[in-house]
Amino acid sequence: MTKPYRADLVGSFLRPAELKQAHVDFLAGKLSNAREVEIQHAAIKDLVEKEVAAGFKAVTDGEFSRQYWHLDFLWGLKGIDKLVRADYDRNFVGNIAPADNVILTGKVAANDTHPFYDAFEYLQSVTPEGVDAKFTIPSPALIFRDHRADNWADFYDSFQAFKDDVAKAYSDSIQHFYDLGLRYLQIDDTNWAYLIDNLKKNEGDAAAQKPFVELAETAHEVIAKVLAAKPADLTITSHICRGNFQSTFLFAGGYEYVADYIKDLPYDGLFLEYDNERSGSFEPLKTLWNGDKNKRIVLGLITSKFAELEDPKAIEARIEEASQFVPKENLAISTQCGFASTEEGNKITDADQWAKLALVQKVAADTWND
Repeated sequence: MTKPYRADLVGSFLRPAELKQAHVDFLAGKLSNAREVEIQHAAIKDLVEKEVAAGFKAVTDGEFSRQYWHLDFLWGLKGIDKLVRADYDRNFVGNIAPADNVILTGKVAANDTHPFYDAFEYLQSVTPEGVDAKFTIPSPALIFRDHRADNWADFYDSFQAFKDDVAKAYSDSIQHFYDLGLRYLQIDDTNWAYLIDNLKKNEGDAAAQKPFVELAETAHEVIAKVLAAKPADLTITSHICRGNFQSTFLFAGGYEYVADYIKDLPYDGLFLEYDNERSGSFEPLKTLWNGDKNKRIVLGLITSKFAELEDPKAIEARIEEASQFVPKENLAISTQCGFASTEEGNKITDADQWAKLALVQKVAADTWND
């Protein structure tokens, strides 16, 4: 077991100012797509060099080719189109839904010309020998939420057939990534945190909890099918996120509300947010780990939302506390989330971002000797 690494990355990074401006200019018709891609590629190459210099054994492209951490991938699948909310003010942080969404327009299937394949190939081309090119995609569970598939019956005779197509679309997409050389994939998943929040709020009310229980069961079924089809030497992890838009959050509650739905999913690792009291206690780790000696739990003990640096000794003490439930051999550390779930990014500076990652490396080195 090598991945996840003791010090690992969640995925997204703050976009450089030049990249942000290039996207604005492209949308305004002032810059060609080819030139925007050139600027994007230069920024990714620079980022990879910095990640390697910072000591990371798996690097990401910062999600620099995306507007959103999740929607861009979903839009690239067949049977799914972009839905734009024209009345949305992206500068108003109080908004809890993205400016755009997903609409089902046909049967869901993988897309052999999905733009994420080019994005991965470029990342792989600038990743040095001996370092993993790590790529991130959103969970298939997100298709079943936020009114994205309310019209599934327009295209399917049964909900089961719809679920099966979503699972196959993901399995086929992951196989395509694998054929291109991907060996480290992370499935980002806000759905479990959404369910935690709603199951907690409706605790004791079975009728109110019912739709959330059904969504949990659907998520488990679809993800289990996707993971069952994965190549044996492909590492797949999942990051359970509570929301990260411009340093805000969406959901709160402990993992105990969903641990039983996650425990038998054969992920190689789970990236879990534990940067403050919203995440609850470490006790559910025992269930989430489920005695799987080949699974690592990556503790997101260092926040990516705010600049203030945590005390390394306090972080080390929390790792010791977590090791009461999962052997230290099966633990690792990362920031609680990435730094830019959308292109706007969190309310920190580039220097803050790298200081956080240096702290991840320091704590990992001081905690593990391997």
